[in-house]
Amino acid sequence: MAGTSVTLTDIWSTHNNQAALAEIEHIAAGFYYENRFAVNELSLKSAAFVLPVKNGAFGVNLSYFGYSQYNEQKVGLAYGRKLGKHFSAGLQLDYQSVSIGENYGSTGFLTFELGLYSKITDDFVIGAHVYNPFNTKLSNELEEKTPAIFKLGMAYSFSDELRLSIETEKNTDYKPLLRGGLEYDIVEMLSVRIGYSTIPSTVSSEKFNISSMYSFGFGLNIKALKINFASSIHQTLGWSPQVSISYNFN
Repeated sequence: MAGTSVTLTDIWSTHNNQAALAEIEHIAAGFYYENRFAVNELSLKSAAFVLPVKNGAFGVNLSYFGYSQYNEQKVGLAYGRKLGKHFSAGLQLDYQSVSIGENYGSTGFLTFELGLYSKITDDFVIGAHVYNPFNTKLSNELEEKTPAIFKLGMAYSFSDELRLSIETEKNTDYKPLLRGGLEYDIVEMLSVRIGYSTIPSTVSSEKFNISSMYSFGFGLNIKALKINFASSIHQTLGWSPQVSISYNFN
């Protein structure tokens, strides 16, 4: 669904919006893999685990991007809690590292994420998320900073089978982008999804957006097992296939 994520409530809320963890009722574990532009050196691997508790849930996630000569790693510990019937909040503490081969070495830093989730009605949901709000430096020796990322989104269910998600994202290094997606449950076990996203230019550029990206996918729900396949299509760089597998321990 083009990456619309702040209003979704599943195990991947550990990456997307920790406040939505409060909606999860069962222990769950999952794995995700993305092969960006079909280039193995740009692959992303992620794993997550969620443990519900009273009025909320804890989550742990790990991710690895890149390959032996350049990679980025992240470990996060999250907690989402209900603050009322219609409102939840979440916090995640992150440790991230960057490693470059050929004896360039590695560095790491601590940062955090915040999320908000509000179920206005049974059909209408709003979510917000901020990652690294203070532009943490990669290290004390380097002036380069990790960008802050702000997201705001909404989702509306037209029926039990059809849902629309719309989201905007602002990276401090780029101009804002807009993305949207539709999900339709053909049957109880099978869902299909489509999405569209703009790709923003850098802050210093006069252009607002430089290109766009389309996406499509489908999901299989086999009792407690969920399997999702998807791909995004960049008009210049090509395909980015993705797959995720998760299991709910009911």
